[in-house]
Amino acid sequence: MAWDFTNDRPIWLQLAEHLTLQIISGQYQSGSALPSVRALAAEVGVNPNTVQRAMSELESEGLIETRRTAGRIVTEDMQLISQMRDKFAKERINEFINAMKALGYTENDIKNLINNWRENHE
Repeated sequence: MAWDFTNDRPIWLQLAEHLTLQIISGQYQSGSALPSVRALAAEVGVNPNTVQRAMSELESEGLIETRRTAGRIVTEDMQLISQMRDKFAKERINEFINAMKALGYTENDIKNLINNWRENHE
């Protein structure tokens, strides 16, 4: 798996977003164990403190929890995962629309682009 980080935002935040995406997309199943901080740090190529900060962020959001004997696991709260998935999708939609508007497209132009895309991909 390629872990490409940009310089415009802290790595821990980008890592937290990447892990969130893996959880809400089902790559990490509800109730499954996450890699240890050290294992993930080695895989990603960052300091364990960076991974710890990302994990703490996910824990504060309720997406993961720490269990004494099992380490960190993905929440079993499917409603929360669904809510986070919807939130993530809405953020991506807003980014897309804002980028299209920055290119000079109107909302009607954007709708037409999406409709044309759908017709060619069904």
